[in-house]
Amino acid sequence: MQFCDECGSLMHTEGDTWVCRSCENEEPRDSQAEAAMTTQDGQRDDGAPAVADATQGSTETMQEPCPADDCDSDRAEYEMMPKPGGSYEVRLFTCVECGHKWRES
Repeated sequence: MQFCDECGSLMHTEGDTWVCRSCENEEPRDSQAEAAMTTQDGQRDDGAPAVADATQGSTETMQEPCPADDCDSDRAEYEMMPKPGGSYEVRLFTCVECGHKWRES
């Protein structure tokens, strides 16, 4: 988006010129500056972040029985990860003995 230097209103393009929607002020377009602008149309959705990225270094240990059939550990590290949409968080567990991973359901 480009805003008018004269009145602060939103401008639109007409060829090689930015034109103010309110006061009709005109400014030349700058292709380098426009290339640096971010729009939603130009953004990518790379999906949810990896757990390590979302919770970097925030693991804690708690008493939680491992659900793996061949493990009798009752301790697990857990990480909190936000659900897409931000409505609530999910707790992800990793057994401290066997490394089995699961999430709280």
